[in-house]
Amino acid sequence: MKKILMMVLPVLAFLGGAFGGDLLHGSAPPADAAAKGDGGATPPAKAEAGEVAATPAPAAEATPAPAEKEGETDAASAEDWFHFPDQFFVPILRNGSTSAVMVLSLTIEMPAASRAKIEAQEHRLRDALLNALMIQANTGGFDGNFTSTASMDALRSALLAAARKAGGPEISGVLIEDLARQDQ
Repeated sequence: MKKILMMVLPVLAFLGGAFGGDLLHGSAPPADAAAKGDGGATPPAKAEAGEVAATPAPAAEATPAPAEKEGETDAASAEDWFHFPDQFFVPILRNGSTSAVMVLSLTIEMPAASRAKIEAQEHRLRDALLNALMIQANTGGFDGNFTSTASMDALRSALLAAARKAGGPEISGVLIEDLARQDQ
């Protein structure tokens, strides 16, 4: 009996928690009702006994209508990001031999309307960014405390200049997602 109770008790606790969470959360408005703008509210006349009818006012305050969102953000001004699928590997040479390798993951920030153009220039952008990283490595940009604010600002400026030269002025930023140094 004790073994059965030990197996059944967690299942009952899980089901009770799920039921309680469902009661507290309430029902989500249907997707088509939210699109119509009524917030999926149940009219008081159709509400079941003991159920509190949802009011559309809080739902309207919490999320603006889709028409308002489209009016506020123009397609050309909405930001989008292009993440390079592969990492950048930058060798650091000292006295003719590799002393370390920098590994970076980069993302390009741009307007959403420019995404197709930037994706088409992925190889040109990758080459320009890798060239800027090589210059940074050869001039000592990855020596010492390369994660200091001044060093990171200089790296970001060099990468942004290279990206704009290769991809156009619509590129608004180069984001450094991962940065690691592997000493040899």
